[in-house]
Amino acid sequence: MTLKEVKVGNTCTVKRIHGEGALKRRIMDMGITKGVQIYVRKVAPLGDPVEITVRDYELSIRKGDAELIEVE
Repeated sequence: MTLKEVKVGNTCTVKRIHGEGALKRRIMDMGITKGVQIYVRKVAPLGDPVEITVRDYELSIRKGDAELIEVE
């Protein structure tokens, strides 16, 4: 399951980050690393972006980036 599939109001744990190079590094620089918990706060009406809380920070990430984050 990916972060994009998590319903609003649910918490999940990062299992793996797909992608490579600068894209993977950018996601990790935002604090999204293996084992961290993510709370899905809101999803925009058209599904992009997704607003999340990770490590006590609020972030908005693109739907395409959320598809690269495998969660459980």
